[in-house]
Amino acid sequence: MSEDAVEHHEWESSPWPLVLSVGILFFAPFAFSMYFVYDSLFMSVVCLGIGVPLILISVIGWAKESIGPINMYTKEQGLGTPAMPLFILAEAFIFIGFLVAYWVLRLTADVWPPEGSPHIGYTTPIVMTIILVSSSITMHFAEHKLEHDDRKGFIGFLVVSIILGAIFLGLSASEWSHLLHGGFTTSTNIFGSVFYSITGFHASHVVVGLCMFLAALLMALSGSISKTYVKSISMYWHFVDIVWFFVVSQVYFW
Repeated sequence: MSEDAVEHHEWESSPWPLVLSVGILFFAPFAFSMYFVYDSLFMSVVCLGIGVPLILISVIGWAKESIGPINMYTKEQGLGTPAMPLFILAEAFIFIGFLVAYWVLRLTADVWPPEGSPHIGYTTPIVMTIILVSSSITMHFAEHKLEHDDRKGFIGFLVVSIILGAIFLGLSASEWSHLLHGGFTTSTNIFGSVFYSITGFHASHVVVGLCMFLAALLMALSGSISKTYVKSISMYWHFVDIVWFFVVSQVYFW
């Protein structure tokens, strides 16, 4: 068996997609079901305690395969580019489930938002939208720089993308903190449950995207960067950006 065949087989037999899927299973469906369906905060925390480490470990492990010696000699490898759209499609259906549930609740309610809901201003979500769109643009430029073998330019735009993504998360956390301190929680009413579920699920995708960005940054700094990996995470980040338009338009402005 040739060396190229062995290297390709190593990419195809990676265990990390399975570990990531299990982590997401515990993080989203199990944790949400335990809290909202079975009213068990303890079991929800347990599921999160299992899911979050599995997600982080899988992202690190998956990225580590790209940083290794294999990638020092081959810039294009693996099935990341054709596989990412399938992963995005699966994630899109999860978001669709959240949004459909929101639409059903919204359209069947006599009054919306329900009594006890605070007024959520428009300034913060507008700023968050501008920042996230900007990060998607800078990520596009980063990918363009890499295509032209401009490693310094790639690193520069990637760092800006990471900073913008972190600012987005910071604004989201600040808004959550303000609302929680004001007494608006998941148990306040159905809008509270929907608001924290949808925005929190989107924020979790931003966290995963930032982890993948950091992995790409480590690759670039080490002189070993996979263009396939960068294309894949770029597609993922643009997907997160597009989903935010649905989240912000439905949850904040409708």
